[in-house]
Amino acid sequence: MTAATVPTPLPGTLSGTVTVRVPVSDPRVEPLLRELAAEYTARYGESAHAELTRYPDEEFTAAYGGVLLLLLERGEPVAGGAFRRYDSGTAELKRVWTHSAHRRRGLARRVLAELESEVVRVGYRRIYLTTGPRQPEARDLYLTSGYTPLFDTTADPESIGPLPFEKHLPAPARPGEARAL
Repeated sequence: MTAATVPTPLPGTLSGTVTVRVPVSDPRVEPLLRELAAEYTARYGESAHAELTRYPDEEFTAAYGGVLLLLLERGEPVAGGAFRRYDSGTAELKRVWTHSAHRRRGLARRVLAELESEVVRVGYRRIYLTTGPRQPEARDLYLTSGYTPLFDTTADPESIGPLPFEKHLPAPARPGEARAL
């Protein structure tokens, strides 16, 4: 079996919640993309098609330096996210999502933690991301999860446009080496 088909239990989350690496073509990804498109259209009054098709699906595969993760509960997707290679040392988070029926349960934080672990595992040391100015809950999630805003947080978000963030990650400890906390 490949890593894409073997569920990995998520410690500290709801029992029965697992994470899987999947290709964008996996049918379980469709609810993520459908809800993202609807959410973007509702918030920004324009088609989300351009944003959701900006990057080829291959960029979210290991061969191109990325991955797409889904959190599954009883086999159904409840949250997910992806990253792609931004540059040689940086991964860019994209498509971080929690199903509307499962929000306010800490799943987005779990998605971030899982993505960050994967980013470190494949060798990136920095994460870059942007979120829209009409997504205050995403902005707050990144601010409270240790991401540094690369914009003036006192400015009107609408005057900025996409809100950029970054987070520097520690190198993984080598076997037998303790990591400072």
